[in-house]
Amino acid sequence: MSGLRSTGATGRRTHGAGSRATAAPLLHHRVEGPEGRPVLVLGPSLGTTTAVWDAQVPALAQVFRVVRWDLPGHGRSRAGLFGAGGTVAQLARLVLDVADALGVARFRYAGISLGGAVGTWLAAHHPGRVDALALICTSARFGPPARWRERAALVRAEGIEPVAGTAAERWFTARFAAGGDPAVRTLTAALRAADPAAYAACCDALAALDLRADLARVAAPTLVVAGRDDVATPPAHARALADGIADAALVELPRTGHLAPVERPAAVLAALLAHFAPAAYGPGNRYSPG
Repeated sequence: MSGLRSTGATGRRTHGAGSRATAAPLLHHRVEGPEGRPVLVLGPSLGTTTAVWDAQVPALAQVFRVVRWDLPGHGRSRAGLFGAGGTVAQLARLVLDVADALGVARFRYAGISLGGAVGTWLAAHHPGRVDALALICTSARFGPPARWRERAALVRAEGIEPVAGTAAERWFTARFAAGGDPAVRTLTAALRAADPAAYAACCDALAALDLRADLARVAAPTLVVAGRDDVATPPAHARALADGIADAALVELPRTGHLAPVERPAAVLAALLAHFAPAAYGPGNRYSPG
């Protein structure tokens, strides 16, 4: 019987060598939606957890088999999966490990910020795995590397609180941050619970990232979504992605900060369904057009 299913515990992957196999931990991930539907993988922003997609998943899971994952040291993913000097390519391989463990050969992918960069890398380097791509409030290069190295050093020296205390102003417009939405408290609390070493390692990955030369390799149909008031990845970053990826579509959301799926949940959901869902419609699907 198909239906919603969640895998809340950290899974494990197995590597075989002859008759011997060793197990290693996977990123924590959740699986929701009917079996047999096309798979949609959702990637988070730095400092957030699977909860950053809470507003969209109920509707997306009516059409897709949704898989969302936590960054190392965030949510329920083990911090030790990713260390100092780690790269976005390594994060992407951890996501492929999850897909492989679930038996998923091909998938659609949507990611926010760092999670979006993971999707760009996957689409460029593993085009046979990614059927379609949505890049939300992300970039091919997240500004000067020194800024990220400084943040990594700060967190290693003083812990998460210096960045958690200012997260809302980086993530949202001032009006939304002050508006009392419970998601603001939920997400900042999750950031405070993140492992400082793993968070700093993710900063290292952002410092080292430069995907500009890879954009021409992305062949998957791509949607780029920008928040016009995003101070972390301003709209110019989204336009560069859309210009660099052949035939990419660009949507700019007004009055929207960095975590667009939280601040503008309906608009982001509509954009994702318009981009991903036509390929998922089939005979007898009650979500088919008309």
